Amino acid sequence: MQFLFPAFLAALAVIAIPIVIHLFYFRRFKRVYFTNVRFLKEVKEETSNRQKLRNLLVLLMRCLAIIAMVLAFAQPFIPLSSGVKKGERAVSVFVDNSFSMNSLSKDAPLLELAKQRARDIIGAYDVADRFQVLTNDFEGRDQRLVSREDALNRIEEIRTSPSSRELSKVLIRQQQCLNTGKQENKIAYLVSDFQANIADVTNFRDSLIQVNLVPMRAVQERNVSVDSVWFESPVQVLNQPANLLVKLSNRSDEEAQEVRLSLRHDGQSKPVGAISIPARSTRLDTVSFNILHAGWHEAKLSLTDYPVQFDDDYFLSFYVAERINVLAINGLQQNKYLNNAFLGVKYFQLDNADARALDYSKFANYQLIVLNELTVISSGLANELKTFVQNGGNVLVFPSFSADLASYSAFLQGFNAGVLGGFEAAMRQASQINTEEFVFRDVYLNKSANLRLPVTQGNFRLAPARGEQILTYRDGSAMLAKYTQGEGALYFSAAPLDEGTNDMVRNGEIFVPMLFKMAIAGTKGRQIAYTIGKDEVLEAKHQASASGETIYKLRMKVDEPSAGNAPAASTSQEFIPEQRIFGSKVLLTPGTQVRDAGWYRLGLQGDSTLAAYAFNYDRKESDLTYKNEEDLSVGLLSNMKILSQNAEANFSQIVGEQERGIVLWRWCVVFALLFLALEVLFLRLWKV
Repeated sequence: MQFLFPAFLAALAVIAIPIVIHLFYFRRFKRVYFTNVRFLKEVKEETSNRQKLRNLLVLLMRCLAIIAMVLAFAQPFIPLSSGVKKGERAVSVFVDNSFSMNSLSKDAPLLELAKQRARDIIGAYDVADRFQVLTNDFEGRDQRLVSREDALNRIEEIRTSPSSRELSKVLIRQQQCLNTGKQENKIAYLVSDFQANIADVTNFRDSLIQVNLVPMRAVQERNVSVDSVWFESPVQVLNQPANLLVKLSNRSDEEAQEVRLSLRHDGQSKPVGAISIPARSTRLDTVSFNILHAGWHEAKLSLTDYPVQFDDDYFLSFYVAERINVLAINGLQQNKYLNNAFLGVKYFQLDNADARALDYSKFANYQLIVLNELTVISSGLANELKTFVQNGGNVLVFPSFSADLASYSAFLQGFNAGVLGGFEAAMRQASQINTEEFVFRDVYLNKSANLRLPVTQGNFRLAPARGEQILTYRDGSAMLAKYTQGEGALYFSAAPLDEGTNDMVRNGEIFVPMLFKMAIAGTKGRQIAYTIGKDEVLEAKHQASASGETIYKLRMKVDEPSAGNAPAASTSQEFIPEQRIFGSKVLLTPGTQVRDAGWYRLGLQGDSTLAAYAFNYDRKESDLTYKNEEDLSVGLLSNMKILSQNAEANFSQIVGEQERGIVLWRWCVVFALLFLALEVLFLRLWKV
């Protein structure tokens, strides 16, 4: 047994007080009246013995009461470890409020049980100690030590959050706060379900802080999630069907049967079907719908799953243009085959321009730029085209017979495409078409069919082993090559477009789909969804306001909750993101201001929508794989402990015993009161 405050044991000298009282007070004689002197001796002896016994018992009770009270102030305990620390403490309690804590433990969510654990921990310490209450949100207000009352109030405010942190980073955050206090004793508690993907506590190596792990365990560990969604085609075309690919994951050890999937688009919801997913596996499904109007579209894929619901919805947004704009920059004259290819298709708009009179500022309005037999590519045009490609546009080049090799080579080197070799007047047959590349992918139902491939009467030599070959000659050299740059690509033809040299223009099954697919691929593939909690950068076209106001705002569109889905935001969110304007575009950084999954519309003023963005919760929390106590104990430092997870136990007592050992001062108080009560009974009921 040890004492927390052994100096109080000096107060045991107070025992001398009842002894002195006994010696001087109870030794006084009392006058007793009686009528018969014959019984004087017997009465005297009997009275003296009874009085002496009572006085000794009273003295003993008083001494024992004083000893018990002194021991209570000295606070005796039976240590469970050799390192019991004395003095004030700085205590940090982390409450895991990530989505996985919505799982059930018996009949209550894990988060509610975790909050009760946090209250028990704080209640086990003294009023003079200082506390930090930390969550996954890493709020600035939580980076300070507060009183016990303030800490308990902070626990009441904890709500589920989309944020999820590795526990090693949580411990570093706790360490920073604990070091701001003057207390020598620093204790950290982690109240979490210890998901396998975040439970990296062994990466924390500070041995000066006592770390206590408090595991929470769910009754069920089943979850089905919508992991990701993407379009089969990079560009969606008006009045054409669109195919969405949906990746679903079953995170449990049991097969998920008849998982119902639904799509909401243009304000209408429709069931897609049901799918069964084997245990611990994923499935891909295809969802088709028609695009009936141009502009911004907002859609949501949903499934029904319980109890973890944050990953049951996947929001997406995309833009459908009224037309695809193509610009042909001509050297000597327009090409009639190029004009006719786009003439009968309303969805494409072809504009022709003379190479000697170009307006570079309009390049951003086009998705594909075709260089039609230019003799020289000026350095200014080369730089503008490179910028155009880096920003997501595509460029298709057909060189002229009399092309200036130096200017063309300088242009190609800007795309890391080598130099252009001289023109060789020899007939060559294209022998292979790359149907795996986007330009010709899904164009032909029968890829093995004998297509009539182009024949050229002369061509330039492209640098070998550069870029990706789209059309290939019999000798293995490239007839049409692709060079990616930034978010776009350069397509370079080794032969001119003139029909006397290149019969591709008369080969409709090659020439027309090639132009269409290049134009579609020229539309920059904007993300259809973003992830909350990541450093996402949103891009939009800069709009000059008539009033001169250039402050962009993001406003959340409140979604009506449907059965089986995570609840929508309770209030509409509107905030001003960090924004930077670069020429014709603006870059937006929402940071931590986006907290709820859904659609966020960009605007300057009023209700006008300049762009729509979809945000989803991070699927990192979807995998409900936890570390048990045996897994957690592997590699733990000597200053780390795992506390009991028994929900029925008095957790405050467990914490107290872990911190101070088995505390005995309460028993000392009980015995002190018992001894005083016995003293009163002896004095009042024992008559002499």
